[in-house]
Amino acid sequence: MRIGWTTVLALSLAAPLAPSPASGREVVSYNGTEGPGSIVIRTKDRRLYLILEDGTAIRYRVAVGKSAKQWQGTVRIEGKYVEPAWSPPDEIKRDNPNIPDVIAGGSPRNPMGARAMTLSGGGQYAIHGTNRPDSIGTFASYGCIRMLNDDIIDLFGRVPVGTPVIVAR
Repeated sequence: MRIGWTTVLALSLAAPLAPSPASGREVVSYNGTEGPGSIVIRTKDRRLYLILEDGTAIRYRVAVGKSAKQWQGTVRIEGKYVEPAWSPPDEIKRDNPNIPDVIAGGSPRNPMGARAMTLSGGGQYAIHGTNRPDSIGTFASYGCIRMLNDDIIDLFGRVPVGTPVIVAR
């Protein structure tokens, strides 16, 4: 989905949170070929991995695109935003004609949640929090990657703009 941003780039200076069993976030063994600092999203498993230096990764539960909205490829984090405002793209507006043209950042109705990181390729997709925590672990979005707000805050604090993101089935 295309995102209309009305907030300014914000950098998080807060210390990253430790893995949390309450969120489903955990450190796991990882033996992929991606370099440390990379993000790998496995859509079929509905998991996001942040690769660490020591052969491990932090694994987060996520919601991914509905079957017709899934995509794969390698992109980079293009921007980082704290409580961004959201403008629904045309496709979402067509499916939900009563949705407002803009939902303010911080609003409980804002689907972007506490943080968002836009991905390269025209700003169409993002890794973001959610106002629907019950959707985590499902195929629910128009192509964005949804995380629990505590988890996106954690990931946001760990990765810079330019981080590679690999989305695989």
